[in-house]
Amino acid sequence: MDTPVSAPPGGLLATYDAHRAALRRFLVARCGEPTEAEDLMQELWLVAHHGAGGPVAAPRAYLFRTANNLVLARRRAAMRGAARERAWIDLRHGAVAEPEDDAPTADAAMIEREEAAALASAIANLPPAAGRAFRLHKFDGLSHEQVAAELGISRSGVEKHIALAMTHLRRALASDAEELR
Repeated sequence: MDTPVSAPPGGLLATYDAHRAALRRFLVARCGEPTEAEDLMQELWLVAHHGAGGPVAAPRAYLFRTANNLVLARRRAAMRGAARERAWIDLRHGAVAEPEDDAPTADAAMIEREEAAALASAIANLPPAAGRAFRLHKFDGLSHEQVAAELGISRSGVEKHIALAMTHLRRALASDAEELR
């Protein structure tokens, strides 16, 4: 019968000790809580102490991967616990949680309509050449080169028209926002 090959004495544990500070920083960054990171460091020490059950080619990488897996396992357990708690509360109170309504409120819908109308008005009032270049590029999806060919101007001219249009739109929308205040 073959005997299992084990890690060299102190292999994982020695690696754990050598990289303890880096492992702790990693865990604090992953879970956000120093106390939770300390709990996970203890679990990681147990893993290192008991070994991997076989030789580990890259013990440092193994420990960091194990640390990450411990964080993920803890998060999954917390999510399952929260789901059980919600289900218990719903069952206890005879209520079923209603799904959140993603529809915008009446105020938000009105603001969106007003902003869309202001933008449409600002686009309609663009200088003619800038407006054509802007519409071809933004609405029709043409590249600057294609707009230049369509309008019979240079690419640089298209860029200037679009820049002028954007400046005009920013000013128009900023003045509309000021009027609403």
